Amino acid sequence: MTKLNFAIIGLVALATACGEGPEPQTIPETTQDQEPTDPVETEVWTPVPDKVDPFGQNGAPSDAIVLFDGSNLDQWISATDSTAAKWIINPDSSMTVANGTGDIQTKDNFGSVQLHVEWRSSPENIASGQAKSNSGVYLQNRYEVQVLDNNDNPTYVNGMVGSLYKQSPPLVMASVPTGSWNTYDIIYHAPEFDAEGAMVIAPKITVLHNGILIQDNFSLQGTTEYIGWPKVNAHGPGPIKLQDHNDHSGVSYRNIWVRPLN
Repeated sequence: MTKLNFAIIGLVALATACGEGPEPQTIPETTQDQEPTDPVETEVWTPVPDKVDPFGQNGAPSDAIVLFDGSNLDQWISATDSTAAKWIINPDSSMTVANGTGDIQTKDNFGSVQLHVEWRSSPENIASGQAKSNSGVYLQNRYEVQVLDNNDNPTYVNGMVGSLYKQSPPLVMASVPTGSWNTYDIIYHAPEFDAEGAMVIAPKITVLHNGILIQDNFSLQGTTEYIGWPKVNAHGPGPIKLQDHNDHSGVSYRNIWVRPLN
């Protein structure tokens, strides 16, 4: 130990003896409650969750809003001019894109949702690339989950079936054979914006394709654009939209329901 160290120690000792210098260190009292010793102390009884029949109206959960059950298009309008939706209702309780009539969207607007959609590619569509049974499911009219027949039909992976268009390829390709019915179960959490319109919480999407996780709580950068980078524009609730790709895609939909998430 050097003479300097001895000097410092001596000064600290003198200051302490004279009532000056730092207070002696003490261990602070803990603010954490004592760990429970009785299991009752960690039981929560209220509020009791609502009871939901998972197989309610037309197979949808009892608290779901049925958007399409095959009987009519009453929940849908043209995304172009808000007139009645013009897609084709089929005898098997599905609907098919009527080429050239435009996208359709829900009359109601939604925020965060659980969305169930069943869709079928057309066996008659023998096109390739992005023209083979192309459609899309849009959340809040801005964020697209791609619908496409990629069976023996390669394309850019951030535009393939199950992609969040131009932003996130699917984790796996889980499509059934062409002409069979696919299922999308989508969990969507809407974005939040500050007073100046800046996005402070990004929209997040989880997608199960035929029961297989293909998008895992992905944070979107903004809108899913065909050309250019994602755009961020402050918005509130918006419609769910189904795309008419305007290339005789022949895509059909059935059994569509939604559960708003509070």
